[in-house]
Amino acid sequence: MADDEFLADDLDDEKTIEFIKSYLPQELKEKFSDDELYYFLDVIDEYYANSGILDVEPDDEGFVDIDLDKIVDYVIKEAKKDEIGEYEHDDILFVVQGEMEYADSLG
Repeated sequence: MADDEFLADDLDDEKTIEFIKSYLPQELKEKFSDDELYYFLDVIDEYYANSGILDVEPDDEGFVDIDLDKIVDYVIKEAKKDEIGEYEHDDILFVVQGEMEYADSLG
């Protein structure tokens, strides 16, 4: 990957994190550090890459059914395994939903 691609990815991650932070309810805004949010984003991307979800054919309306609970469970399991911390399902669900909303906003 070229340096400019890395910079574009970093910039996109920054925009995604800012969007997620604005999406989170007030009580969660202070709960997660930027480092945690970047970690969650990496794990969400890892889930998409490894789950086969990116290879699923959209339905007649152009939608792919994504089970948010599976993504949340994966993030929680990885965070515990990587000793990042232990998180509540509902808290991580907001992060996952925020990431999806951001992706949807890009069209």
